[in-house]
Order: sequence, then structure tokens, then C-alpha cells
Amino acid sequence: QVQLVESGGGLVQAGGSLRLSCAPSGPIFGSYAMGWFRQAPGKERDFVAAIGWSGTTHYADSVKGRFTISRYDAKNTVYLQMNSLKPEDTAVYYCAAKPLRDSSESKDYPYWGQGTQVTVAS
Repeated sequence: QVQLVESGGGLVQAGGSLRLSCAPSGPIFGSYAMGWFRQAPGKERDFVAAIGWSGTTHYADSVKGRFTISRYDAKNTVYLQMNSLKPEDTAVYYCAAKPLRDSSESKDYPYWGQGTQVTVAS
């Protein structure tokens, strides 16, 4: 059974930084792509960033230059470093996993975490 556990969310002032972590468990990680998505109240779940099993990365235009996704295979952990945060970044952030290549489509990811709240105050 694959489980994903996010951590690192919280309340931060605009312009501040947060780092989210996602620790998968079970028979996963080395050959899996990891993605981060977010969902604000009343809105759909949106793609934020993804990293493929080979290390290739993709970002939503809204976060390019501010967010960085990385993975540390030795610790089975994926990170999302979020800098220059804006109030519009406020959402529940979800970690997701899928085999091999990354994707910006949430429907492509079979495994999901429970989410962690990020709130950016203006």
C-alpha cells in the first residue's frame, strides 16, 4: 500500500518562504515521478510542479522562478521550496506520485497525500 505524507505547511507573510516535504512509503520512489498540486477553496486542483524519475522538472507558469521541486532519493523525500510567496498561493498543497514520467494532469497520478495547508497573509 503506497502512502504519501506531506509536511511543512503553515502561515507565512507575503514575500516569505516555506518548504514542503513529501515522504512516500511502500514500493515507490526510485522509478516514480512526483508532483505537487494545490487547491484553493471553491477552485479546482491545479498543477504546481513535478519531477520525473530521471530528475526532469516542470512548473506551472504561476510559480516559475519562485518555487523549486527537488527529490532526495536517499531519504525517499521530495521537496517543494516556495519563495516570494503571494496571497494567491494560499491553498491546500497535495503531493502525488505516478510511475516513470511526470505529468501536469492530476488524473494521471494514482497516489495522493492528505494535503497540507499553506496560508499566505498579505
